[in-house]
Amino acid sequence: MVGIVIVSHSAKIAEGIKDLAQQMAQDYTGLECAGGMEDGSIGTDPLRIVEAIKRADHGDGVVVFGDLGSGIMSAEMAIDMLEGEAINAKIVDAPIVEGTIVAAVEASIGSPMERVIEEAVKTREFHKV
Repeated sequence: MVGIVIVSHSAKIAEGIKDLAQQMAQDYTGLECAGGMEDGSIGTDPLRIVEAIKRADHGDGVVVFGDLGSGIMSAEMAIDMLEGEAINAKIVDAPIVEGTIVAAVEASIGSPMERVIEEAVKTREFHKV
């Protein structure tokens, strides 16, 4: 199963996105959050992201979604910190909410990592109005 990590500067935002995705992919258990700092303040921490990636890893890869540029930089550092470990983690350039939901649905039906990423990236083209 492909795992998913939600990286947000806010723990509440990350948990809210996880809740939404879990509603759409109810049997999926691969969602992990890395939101906020250890003390509950706003920010992102590469070590917390590493921990979330390790929890999300079930052997088929982990896709990572981020909310803002510095969150993406923290995710990149986290992936660099995993060098030498047998974890295939990739950051997805997709909207954090829509991308996570689509990725969770794809992962829940057993799609491979490449397909999960491909479908999540398509959410960049979603129109809301």
